[in-house]
Formats: sequence, structure tokens, C-alpha cells
Amino acid sequence: MAAVPRQSALRGRSSERQTLERLLEGARAGQSGALVLRGEAGVGKTALLHHAVGTAAGFRVLQVAGVESEMELPFAGLHQLCGPLLDELDALPAPQQEALRVSFGLASGAPRDRFLVGLAALTLLAHVADTEPLLCLVDDLQWLDEASAQVLGFVARRLLAEHVAMVFSVREPSEPRRLAGLPELWLSGLGAEDARALLATVVPGRLDEHVRERLIAETRGNPLALLELPRGMSAAELSGGFGRPGPAVVEESFQRRLDALPASTRRLLQLAAADTVGEPLLLWRAAERLEVGPAAASAAADAGLLEIGAQVRFRHPSVRSASYRSATPEERRAAHAALAEATDAEHDPDRRAWHRAQATPAPDEHVAEELEHSAGRALARGGIAAAAAFLETAGTLTPEPSARARRLIAAARAKRDAGALDAALGLLVAVEAGPVDALQAAEILQLRGEIAFDRRRATEAADLLIRAARRLDALDPTRARTTHLKALGAAMWAGPEPLREAAASALAAPAAVGAPESVEGFVEAFATRVCEGYAAAAPALRRALDAVLALDVGDDVGRWLWLTGSRSGAIAAMELWDADGWHALVTRHVQVARDMGALVLLQFGLGSLVRTRVLNGDLEGAALAIEESRGIAEATGTAPVLYTEMLLTAWRGQEALTLKLIERETREARIVGMGRVVQFADCEAAVLYNGLARYDAALAAASRAYERGDLAYTPFVVGELAEAASRMGEERLVRAALERLHEHTPPAPSDWALGIEARVRALLGGEDVEHRYLESIERLGRTRLRLEHARSRLLYGEWLRREGRRVDAREQLRVAREAFLTMGADGFADRTRHELLATGEKVRARREDTRDELTPQEQHIARLARDGLSNPEIGAELFLSPRTVEWHLKKVFTKLGISSRRALRDAMPREPVVA
Repeated sequence: MAAVPRQSALRGRSSERQTLERLLEGARAGQSGALVLRGEAGVGKTALLHHAVGTAAGFRVLQVAGVESEMELPFAGLHQLCGPLLDELDALPAPQQEALRVSFGLASGAPRDRFLVGLAALTLLAHVADTEPLLCLVDDLQWLDEASAQVLGFVARRLLAEHVAMVFSVREPSEPRRLAGLPELWLSGLGAEDARALLATVVPGRLDEHVRERLIAETRGNPLALLELPRGMSAAELSGGFGRPGPAVVEESFQRRLDALPASTRRLLQLAAADTVGEPLLLWRAAERLEVGPAAASAAADAGLLEIGAQVRFRHPSVRSASYRSATPEERRAAHAALAEATDAEHDPDRRAWHRAQATPAPDEHVAEELEHSAGRALARGGIAAAAAFLETAGTLTPEPSARARRLIAAARAKRDAGALDAALGLLVAVEAGPVDALQAAEILQLRGEIAFDRRRATEAADLLIRAARRLDALDPTRARTTHLKALGAAMWAGPEPLREAAASALAAPAAVGAPESVEGFVEAFATRVCEGYAAAAPALRRALDAVLALDVGDDVGRWLWLTGSRSGAIAAMELWDADGWHALVTRHVQVARDMGALVLLQFGLGSLVRTRVLNGDLEGAALAIEESRGIAEATGTAPVLYTEMLLTAWRGQEALTLKLIERETREARIVGMGRVVQFADCEAAVLYNGLARYDAALAAASRAYERGDLAYTPFVVGELAEAASRMGEERLVRAALERLHEHTPPAPSDWALGIEARVRALLGGEDVEHRYLESIERLGRTRLRLEHARSRLLYGEWLRREGRRVDAREQLRVAREAFLTMGADGFADRTRHELLATGEKVRARREDTRDELTPQEQHIARLARDGLSNPEIGAELFLSPRTVEWHLKKVFTKLGISSRRALRDAMPREPVVA
């Protein structure tokens, strides 16, 4: 990594300079900000970074520049940036300290999720900025290692109320676009007047007017091109002609200057360009092996191309590129070989391995093995993208076909884990072009299935994973069981037919010795559920759910295993009508993922948490979970989980927004074969329309969801179907819902299931209607399902009114309406209000609450503060710095008209706790 070099005085760019100065002023005042400078090579990005340094009086400045050849080393850029701050690590919470130490190679340990590393970096920068404002400069971000780039992007998006300014420069065109969503400043060439003034500084004397205008036009005002091109032109060219226009003119100019240098100087420049460290002693050790002496550096310095001081610095990244490309293949290999020999194998094995790989002209097993070890070390530091690069290079250097395929498949898996799905598929194509054994062919099929599911192509994923599992049955039964579970998981999202095929394959598979108990249990339970029915599967579902709830999560391995099993556990809990188990599982999932900093898994857990909170009547908490999930999507660059939002809006009775979400999500789901999302949408449409008392539309939606019969949807479908059907006079459908319930209640006789069954029986009428309603209210009152409890009261009150028992009806309806209003279920609250009016009740207007003035994030922070969490603890939970938490709390206090955390207890009372 090279620091930002000093540049000549900056000309022009008045608006750009003002933008940077405003950013710095904001940071001085405690309002953090970030800015991304984008533009072609030589347009002035680095010069603006230097200008920021010159105007940052009173700031502590941290800076780093990406180097193309160092992109494979995980967290190298972040380590370089934060290196001067390592003495402050003790101020961080222990998990964050450990995350940075492991990622920087300062301590051993299991790899940490890169977003826990991001939280640690955020906390570290915010802590240092409490003492003095902090300016972080990142030049040539496009060449920064992927792990560092993701973490720095995470930090930049989470800064708010700290004294921190971050400025990035990115050479365009760059692909993929990093830091999308942050404020950007695109740089174009200088204006004509500034371009003429800059050109005059390098062309003494009179310049032909025609040549001047052509120079400006051909360079498009690019400052570096204006400075460099005239230096390579003869007096005759300057007086009458100009050639070689095009996008590479800057590098071509440097190339001409390199050609004029002595051979030893060119060799030294090539060697420095191949080096990623910028360490002078390393450079001179390598130069000695190439018989290049110190005199070679003088010519490079005289030409203004290279400076060797405390660090080795090129005048501009284009000089590095031109120097490296000027070497022949043999010269490049010799340079890398010299650097490999000069690199300490004990203290920097990965750079040594990388140089050895670049120096190797033909396949070499020893070098490939060394790279494979480097990949393992990269994974231990959380550098998945780096591991993929090491493995890919190791594969290309492997002479034996089977070992080559193994390493390339591992590289493809690492690329998939890093989110580079197209690159992963490209590697699989390369592997398939050569010989592969049966096990490797099955692995390729499995990986293709996982990538398809990553892209939300559930039908395609299920097909690929089923085929992979069948092949693995005879080759590796233990791995086959995991693959069968993945196939079942994908098929659940795809639809009934793929699910039946996945279940049949799993049941026909041989037993696997050594497979995790939770995996084996869920494969058996889900396959039995699909092929043999609910009653046959219920005991296996119970055993599997209990097994995952009992898993030890005391170490990182246990946590990852538990998080993986909890996905299947959530399905099992819903199938068993186990509201407490489901709530415990989801709550624990969220906390474990949060503790680990595993944001993608946390996002999944938050989606499940939305559903449990809604049924528990905590619609405000559900909204906060959705808001947090959106924040994670923004921080990680992943797609937000929007289908859970329709659940919240449906219960709130927000028809227009719910229908908009349903239309968008179902349209996309049908395209990619995600049938489960379609059923989810039908369930929520039924909730919406039952709440709005539009029973015909509710019946249509509930009927569609009921007919699909997907796993884990019976608890959410049968009540909606029965209620809408009873209001529409469709007794046949009410009885169908009751029959489905009767299948479930004997094997899983929970109060949830029995309470809904009693309610459906009441909807059928008969002599024991009142008894059934009272039973439903009593049973659901013993659960945490406050919304369902309130709905039973509503239905009972409606029946009492129709029976002419207005006084009794009012009692039930008042309680139900107050519950709906308290929970925020406005659609059902309004339906209850109309029933009360029909009894002759004068219904008071809804009480407004000052909490409505708070944003979802402010509500979340206020609730955590009310519950006794400190600012650092709140920041760790919400991936914010403690200062940003403090800033939000000040706004909360102002809006609520209070002045202390203690007053939050009265301003935001806790919801009743459900046992």
C-alpha cells in the first residue's frame, strides 16, 4: 500500500474544493460524512485528496491507496488504514477487538464475519475521533482488496454523528461499482482556461495556438495528460502537429519516458511495480538478485517517476501500470521470482506464495500447494475473496487433473460465498471442460444449485440440488444428507411438485453415519411430512426441533451449526403450532447472528422475527425489525427482504401499500419460481381483506393459499379461510378448514392449534357456539398470540350482537378494539368500531400517541435505552457508533419532551409480557 503522494498546486476545481471543505467543516462540527470521487486516470482525484489533507487543519489523517497486485490479500487495505490506531484497540468491546486482531493476522482464531469487522472498525474510528477529528483517505479504491472495500463501505454508510470524514477515489470505468449509494462527485477534465494555464507550466515559451487547442481537445482537459504529453513531444511536434490520441495517451506518454531510461532503471521500475509492499529494503534485496544497483534509482528520480524514501512511491498509478506492462513476460517472472526470494517466508508467506505463482511459467505442484495454504490462512482471517483468488491461481498451476478440479471447485465455492456468482459459474465451466471424477461432478451440480437459490431461482435450485443429492448418496452419504436438506429447503420455496420430488429422494437415500443430528432429523421430518402426511411426521418434527434448540452455541462452530439448523427449525415450529418454540428459536437466532456480526444471517432472522412479533401483537417491534433489516441490506449491498413488509401493512389495514407490495413480490416470484412467496402474499391478502370486512376478496385469497398447502402455512391459512367462508355462507369451506385443523391438533395439541380449532367450530354454528368461542378466547389467552386472542373476542362479540345480546357484545368488542388499537392493527380496529356502532355504542376517537412522532430507528434506540442498554451496547446491536446512538437519543428526548433515560420508562411503557 502506498500513501497519497504530494502533488503540484491544484488548479481550478473550485466547486470540488468547496465540496471537500464543506465535508471537513461538517466533521469538525460532529456531522460525519463520506464522498466518493470518480473519474478516469489522471483527472485529478489524487490531487483533490492531497488538497483535503492541506485543508484539514486539526484533523488526524489516515490514508491508504489500493495497489492492483495486492487485491488478493484480505483486509490488507483496512490494516494499512487502521495500523496507526492499533494502540487504541483496548477501548473496543472484546468481540470487536478479537475480530480486528484475527482479521489483521495479529491473533489466531476462527474467521470473523466481515461485518463484525466493520462494526469494530466503525467503533475504532469513532473512538479516535472523540479526541480529534479524523480524515480517512482511500485512493484507487478499485484496487483495494474486496474485504477491506466492503468494510470501509459499511463504515461510511453507518457514520452519522462522529467527527469523521471519509473520502474515496475510484478510477472509472470500474466494475463492479463499489460504494454504490454514497455521495459521489464525478470529475471531468479541466475547463479551457484552466487547461491552458496548466499547459503553460510545462511548455516554456510560445506554443502554436493550433497545437495548444488540439492538446486540450485530445486530452479532454485531463490534467495529468496535459502535464505529461508535451514532455514526450519534440519541438517540431509542439510547433505544428500532434498525434496518437486515445484513452491510453497518459500511459503511452509514460511508456515513452520509460523507453528513454537505462535498462537497469527500467528493471528497477518494473520490480517496484510488481511489489505490493513499498518497503525499500525489500525492493533493494530483490534488486540485488537481479544485479540492479543503487545508481538505477537516480535516473528514475531524475525523470520524476519514482521516489525511494521511507516508502517506495510512484509519481502516479499510471507510472506503475506503464512500468509493469513495459516488461516482457520473462522480465515479469524474473521480477516476481526476485521478490519471492526477498520476502520473508515466515512473516509474509502469502505475498511470497503470490510472487512465486506469478514467477512460475508452467504448472508446479509445490507452488500450487503453497497457494492453497495461503487460501486457508485467508479464510481464517475472513478473506473469502482472497481465498478464491489464491485457489483459482493454485488450480491453474496444478499439473494433476483431479487436484486441479478440486482446487478450482473450492475457488468457485469461495467466489460464491463472497457473492461473485458469475465468476463462480465461470470457474465451474472451466472445470467441466476437463476431466472430473464422479464426486467432483456431484459437487459442481450442488454448487450450481446453491448459486441458483442465491439468485432466488428456487425451481431451478431444487432440481439441481435434488440431482446432486442423488449422486452423492452413493459417493458421500454424509454430504448427501446436507444436500438433501438444502434441496428440501429450496423446494419449499419452489412449490408442491419440486417438494414432493425432493422428499421422495430424501426418503430413498441411505442412512448417513456421522451426519449432524439436526440435519438428519430435519431431512427425515420434512420428507415424511411431504410423503406420509402430518400425523406421521409430527414426532420427527418434534425431535428435530428439540435437537436444534438444544444445540450448544458456546463456540463459533456451534453457532454456525445452530444458525444453519434454525432455518429448518423455524419451519418445524410453525408446523407444530409451537408459538413459544418458534419465538424462542427466532429470538435466539437473531441474538446469535448479532453477536457474531453475521449480518446476512441476521437479516434472515429478522425476517422471521417480523412474523413472530406481528402475531404476538408487537407491530411496532415488527416495524423496527423491518427497519433494521433494511439498514443491513444497505450496509451489505444485499437485497432487502420485502415480502415480510406486506405482513405488517396487511395487519395495519394499509390496503394500497399492501397491494403494491403483493403485486411487486408475486410478479418477481413467479418469474424465478418462488412459489412460497406467492402463497405468503395470498395469506396476507386474506388478512388484509378480513380486517377490512371485504370477505369475498379475503375468501378468494385464502382459498388460493389453502389449496397450495405448503409447509408451515396451515396455522396462517385455516383461520382466514374459515372466517371469510363463514361470512360468505360457504359452509363447505369452513368444514374443509376444520378437517385440516383436525389433522393437526391430535399430533400437536397446543393451545394455539386448539384455540383456532375451537374458533372454527364456533363459526360453523350449532348449540355449543358460545362455549367454543369462550374456549378459543381462553386457550389463545394462554399463548403469546395477542392478535389471534383479540380476533376471537371480535368474532365472539359479532356473534353476540347478531344474537341480540348488545350489552354482552359491547364488553367483548370494547376489549378487542382497545387491543387492536394498542397493537396498531388498524384494519381490525376499524372493523371492531363499526360493530360497536351497530350495538349503539358511541365510540370515542382514537388516542394519539407521542411515540408516533419518532422514526422507526429512533423508536428502536429509545426502546433499548429504556430497557437499560448503554450507548455502546445499543450501537453494537444496531451497528452504529455510540456517538450516533447519543445523537439519536437527544432527538428522542426532544420529541418526547423528556430529559433523561429514566423518563423513557413512562414515555414508552413496555408492552405486556406474554408468558
